[in-house]
Amino acid sequence: MWKAFLAVVVALWASAAAAKPSTVLQSPFHRGVNVLGYDPYWNDESKRRFEWRHFTEIRRGGFDFVRLNLQAFKHMDAQNKLEPAWLAKLDEVVSRARAAGLGIIIDEHDFDVCSTDVDGCRTKLSAFWQQVAPRFARAPRNVAFELLNEPHDKLNGEPWNVLFAHELAIVRKSNPTRIVVVGPSHWNSLKDLPLLRLPNDANLLVTFHYYEPFHFTHQGAGWVEETKNLHGITWGSEKDRAALASDFNEVAAWSAANHRPILLGEFGAYDKSGTPTDLRVAYTSAVRCQAERRGFGWAYWQFDSDFIAWDMKANAWVRPIKDALIPPRSGGGC
Repeated sequence: MWKAFLAVVVALWASAAAAKPSTVLQSPFHRGVNVLGYDPYWNDESKRRFEWRHFTEIRRGGFDFVRLNLQAFKHMDAQNKLEPAWLAKLDEVVSRARAAGLGIIIDEHDFDVCSTDVDGCRTKLSAFWQQVAPRFARAPRNVAFELLNEPHDKLNGEPWNVLFAHELAIVRKSNPTRIVVVGPSHWNSLKDLPLLRLPNDANLLVTFHYYEPFHFTHQGAGWVEETKNLHGITWGSEKDRAALASDFNEVAAWSAANHRPILLGEFGAYDKSGTPTDLRVAYTSAVRCQAERRGFGWAYWQFDSDFIAWDMKANAWVRPIKDALIPPRSGGGC
């Protein structure tokens, strides 16, 4: 049955693969930051770090949206029903962000589970969007859905096209014109943009994530085997900047050819490995500038936890990073 279903979806998707929207989506998402992905709020509200006033700080800081990173699968019961308490928390997050004047992208972030067990992922991801999408059917335009963060491994290439088609169909039943964010496989790599096969749906916002060169941005990151022992790698030469510009030109060319707007959904350089702040600032500023020069919206990774833009202990912005993202009016532009 599942193989037959796949064949039907692939056939339908193939017929629409060359279709381009007649109008290009005008995205309401310009300057953003990722939030709440690793905050205790979801499991034990008494231990939360993120407070509602932080949405106000984000808006006052010059950002216009947040990307909300949800790891919802662990909050499902045996029938894949989401905990009512968890759903209530989600509702409040969205309400509080909107009250602060922010748009919000609801991002399902169980990417590792989905990339190792595609069948299990499809069941849970479908259950998630069947429950969550209708809750926001009447939400304003600047509430968007990102159906799955960073598909990779078993979801590389065509399997991701098939799964995305299935999940999009679920969302469109209750939200026919909702902005839906979709990125390529291989961890939302720009190199996989040509593999994306999208329907003639004018409300799709295409995303990619950028952490190149990876050995610079993730040096000393303990969860990455290939970079956890690296230190002292620099960035900022003419060659480095030319590579960045070339990569973003590649994305811009794909965007123009396919009539699709672009969101840079994640970027940054790891902050707990001793990499000098001035190098991290130079990199962050350069990536932000390259995105803005090409009209890409962007969301920095992330507000709190690591790669931080906000220091919870100091109760303040990490000023060099903040200024690299939102330059002071007196200067610091591109």
